[in-house]
Amino acid sequence: MQIDGIVALVTGGASGLGRATAQRFLNGGARVVIVDLPSSQGAAVATEMGLAARFVAGDVTSEDDMNAAIGIAQDWGALRATLHCAGRGHTMRILDRDGNPGSLEAYEGVIRTNLVGSFNVLRLSAAAMARNEPMADGDRGVVVMTASIAAFEGQIGQIPYASSKAGIVGMTLVAARDLAARAIRVCTIAPGIFDTPLLARLSEDVRTSLGRSVPYPSRLGHPDEFALMMQQIVENPMLNGETIRLDGGLRMSPR
Repeated sequence: MQIDGIVALVTGGASGLGRATAQRFLNGGARVVIVDLPSSQGAAVATEMGLAARFVAGDVTSEDDMNAAIGIAQDWGALRATLHCAGRGHTMRILDRDGNPGSLEAYEGVIRTNLVGSFNVLRLSAAAMARNEPMADGDRGVVVMTASIAAFEGQIGQIPYASSKAGIVGMTLVAARDLAARAIRVCTIAPGIFDTPLLARLSEDVRTSLGRSVPYPSRLGHPDEFALMMQQIVENPMLNGETIRLDGGLRMSPR
């Protein structure tokens, strides 16, 4: 599936990895609907990106919000690619310093956004794509989700985040098998340390130290390198059911 001329939906597209993904697909000739929270800069980002971008305020855990976004995408034509980048984190331990149990509410919140939200985006996108006519390569559509290397090597304090991302990894092959009869592919990217607005809050010394922890290239990943992997998954018809680590060979330490 070539991205030129397709309609794509990008969640979390107002910043970071999602914004880089939206921009790359636009540069490649796609029309892109960006979904992000009402509090995001999504409207300004879409305006800056031009007439081939639209912004829809929405929550990935909401059926109504996601159906509305998919409907707006379909106003442009068949939805061919959903690039799910939205997510959140929260730092907590199972027990705090005083031995008190970690917050179940906080844990459930991350699971709901990252894991339940991913399933919601996946199922609704698949329902729309299943009605598409197959393209020249046979694809009706492609869904790419975002996990993290924390799914495999979660660090101390990452229990909710690592759990949610591991769930996305576990969903990927099952989803690809489930949707194979519909000619819909499903993959996931598990990024390492990327230069996103979240890391921009850290000091330059800390950012440099984080980059040096990556075997090669020994630096933070560029968001467009993540976006490039999104494009390569969409364009390569044999990529299906796979979680691809994008981390420069990094394996996370316990802390």
